[in-house]
Amino acid sequence: MLGAARCRLSAQPLRALRQSIMNATRNASAWLSSRLRGNVPGHVFDGMWSLQRFSPLARSARSTATAAVSSSRTKKIKVANPVVDLDGDEMTRIIWSEIKKKLILPYLDIDIKYFDLGLPNRDATNDEVTHAAAEAIIKYNVGIKCATITPDEARVKEFQLKKMWLSPNGTIRNILNGTVFREPILCKNIPRLVPGWVKPIVIGRHAFGDQYKATDMVIPQGSTLQLVVKGPNGNEEIRDVYKFEKSSGIGLAMYNTDESIRGFAHSCFQYALMKKWPLYLSTKNTILKTYDGRFKDIFQEIYSTNYEADFKKAGTFYEHRLIDDQVAQCLKSAGGFVWACKNYDGDVQSDIVAQGYGSLGLMTSVLMCPDGKTIEAEAAHGTVTRHFREYQKGNPTSTNPVASIFAWTRGLHHRGVLDENEMLKRFSLTLEKACVETIEEGKMTKDLSICIHGTKVGSQKGLFLLTEDFLQAVETKLASLMMT
Repeated sequence: MLGAARCRLSAQPLRALRQSIMNATRNASAWLSSRLRGNVPGHVFDGMWSLQRFSPLARSARSTATAAVSSSRTKKIKVANPVVDLDGDEMTRIIWSEIKKKLILPYLDIDIKYFDLGLPNRDATNDEVTHAAAEAIIKYNVGIKCATITPDEARVKEFQLKKMWLSPNGTIRNILNGTVFREPILCKNIPRLVPGWVKPIVIGRHAFGDQYKATDMVIPQGSTLQLVVKGPNGNEEIRDVYKFEKSSGIGLAMYNTDESIRGFAHSCFQYALMKKWPLYLSTKNTILKTYDGRFKDIFQEIYSTNYEADFKKAGTFYEHRLIDDQVAQCLKSAGGFVWACKNYDGDVQSDIVAQGYGSLGLMTSVLMCPDGKTIEAEAAHGTVTRHFREYQKGNPTSTNPVASIFAWTRGLHHRGVLDENEMLKRFSLTLEKACVETIEEGKMTKDLSICIHGTKVGSQKGLFLLTEDFLQAVETKLASLMMT
């Protein structure tokens, strides 16, 4: 009887504690809803995380982390100049909000210039918000972008859009005249398909012209394909390309500009200097003697004139290589270099390199401008539509937020470099360390679990965390690291 009474007595405060947690959770949920509804379109908010859906384990861990963070964030790091926040779509938009709330704003006193690049708002503003965001990045030098939808016909119908808007990434890239650099995030326990890659390989893609702005057509048998150039004085230069005497066929004409190639070269040299790594440019100038030769010549001219002394001072170098030789050398290397690729080469090689390091979900993306000062950081993946559809149904998902977190860390670190803010730089690196150490401790999302254990075993419950639980683990790790 005494034992039973003791059980009843201990159960009463336990029930009170449970009720207190539930009340606090409901209050937090209501607060989050009121904060988010102003920024998030209704069709997106319906799929938002609800704090009431968190497991008791997550709530308990959250309380522990909150207590730890509260004791470590007595004074926020002051950031002198703003960063530009470009919000996005679907699952990444949900994660984006949580990253700011849990991992950024508790630690930083920072002015964030917010632009909603979610597809509904792009449509409502006739895409003017994208242009305004790009101009803000030029003004403040640092943009941090969430993944966004590039609409196709199905999306036009789904969102009842006015038109099929262009890719916001492409729009911003063209306004900034920047180059996209993709770099893998390395974790010791994520197996690599290329085991020898122990250091990152950064792909710089010249995302302008070439095949992506080409004109191609089907050509009937008996036709002659010609290249015609009309000069500014009205004169024409005509060259026969091919006579289709025995068969019909296809033809293509593509171009690039010296201005764009020069901007690409400056961005690559600036990025390589920032990393203090070698830079390789790959072309096929032995075949495309004029076209690819132009890339080679412009890079060499700019290097010799502007960067050679700085590269030598940094203990690194620049070199041109044939694309086939560079691919072979890449596979044999240990990594630790920047690879400047033409448009198509960069499109292909960036995905090969990403997969070679083990996971497309562990890849950063930084758009660097030729001035070396202005960047835009983002995750190198899409909006994770499939997971978002599950969330809309109320189902839990395990979505990897690491690349989105690194978008913030890379942007904030650059802000720290520009402002000479050592505390901000240290915080950015600490948050990256928190992500990596969390994964290396075995706490990860489903995609990474599959990388380690294979699809059948890695998909089993207990081997991976849900998104909110993984974010909680990173939050707890960050709080711990910030106290040391």
